[in-house]
Amino acid sequence: MTAVTPVIRLRRVYDAPEPGADGVRVLVDRLWPRGLSKAAAAVDEWPKAVAPSTELRKWFHGGGSAGEFRRRYEAELAEPGAVAELSRLRELAGAGPLTLLTAVQDPGSSHAAVLAELLRG
Repeated sequence: MTAVTPVIRLRRVYDAPEPGADGVRVLVDRLWPRGLSKAAAAVDEWPKAVAPSTELRKWFHGGGSAGEFRRRYEAELAEPGAVAELSRLRELAGAGPLTLLTAVQDPGSSHAAVLAELLRG
């Protein structure tokens, strides 16, 4: 039997929800997006354990490399709290579309892309 690749989308949390395509909407940032109401965001889940730590975010924004960020972020995702949340996200993705939401300008070049890759793999 062939495994079905889950549908995992990356979107900016500031973009309007797409009810027919988004499925479960999951905010993957540690901080709530500035200037956005909870109603407008239409977030179904907010598992902060899968967001990069404050220390990692500050290190990266201070000039850290993307490759080293990925290595450190994957190490954080191997911690027990994150592992449990990743398992939950895999279950959600297996049941239907899953949309990972982030406030960053380019979700495809962010921690959300790393997370999506791990969930698909």
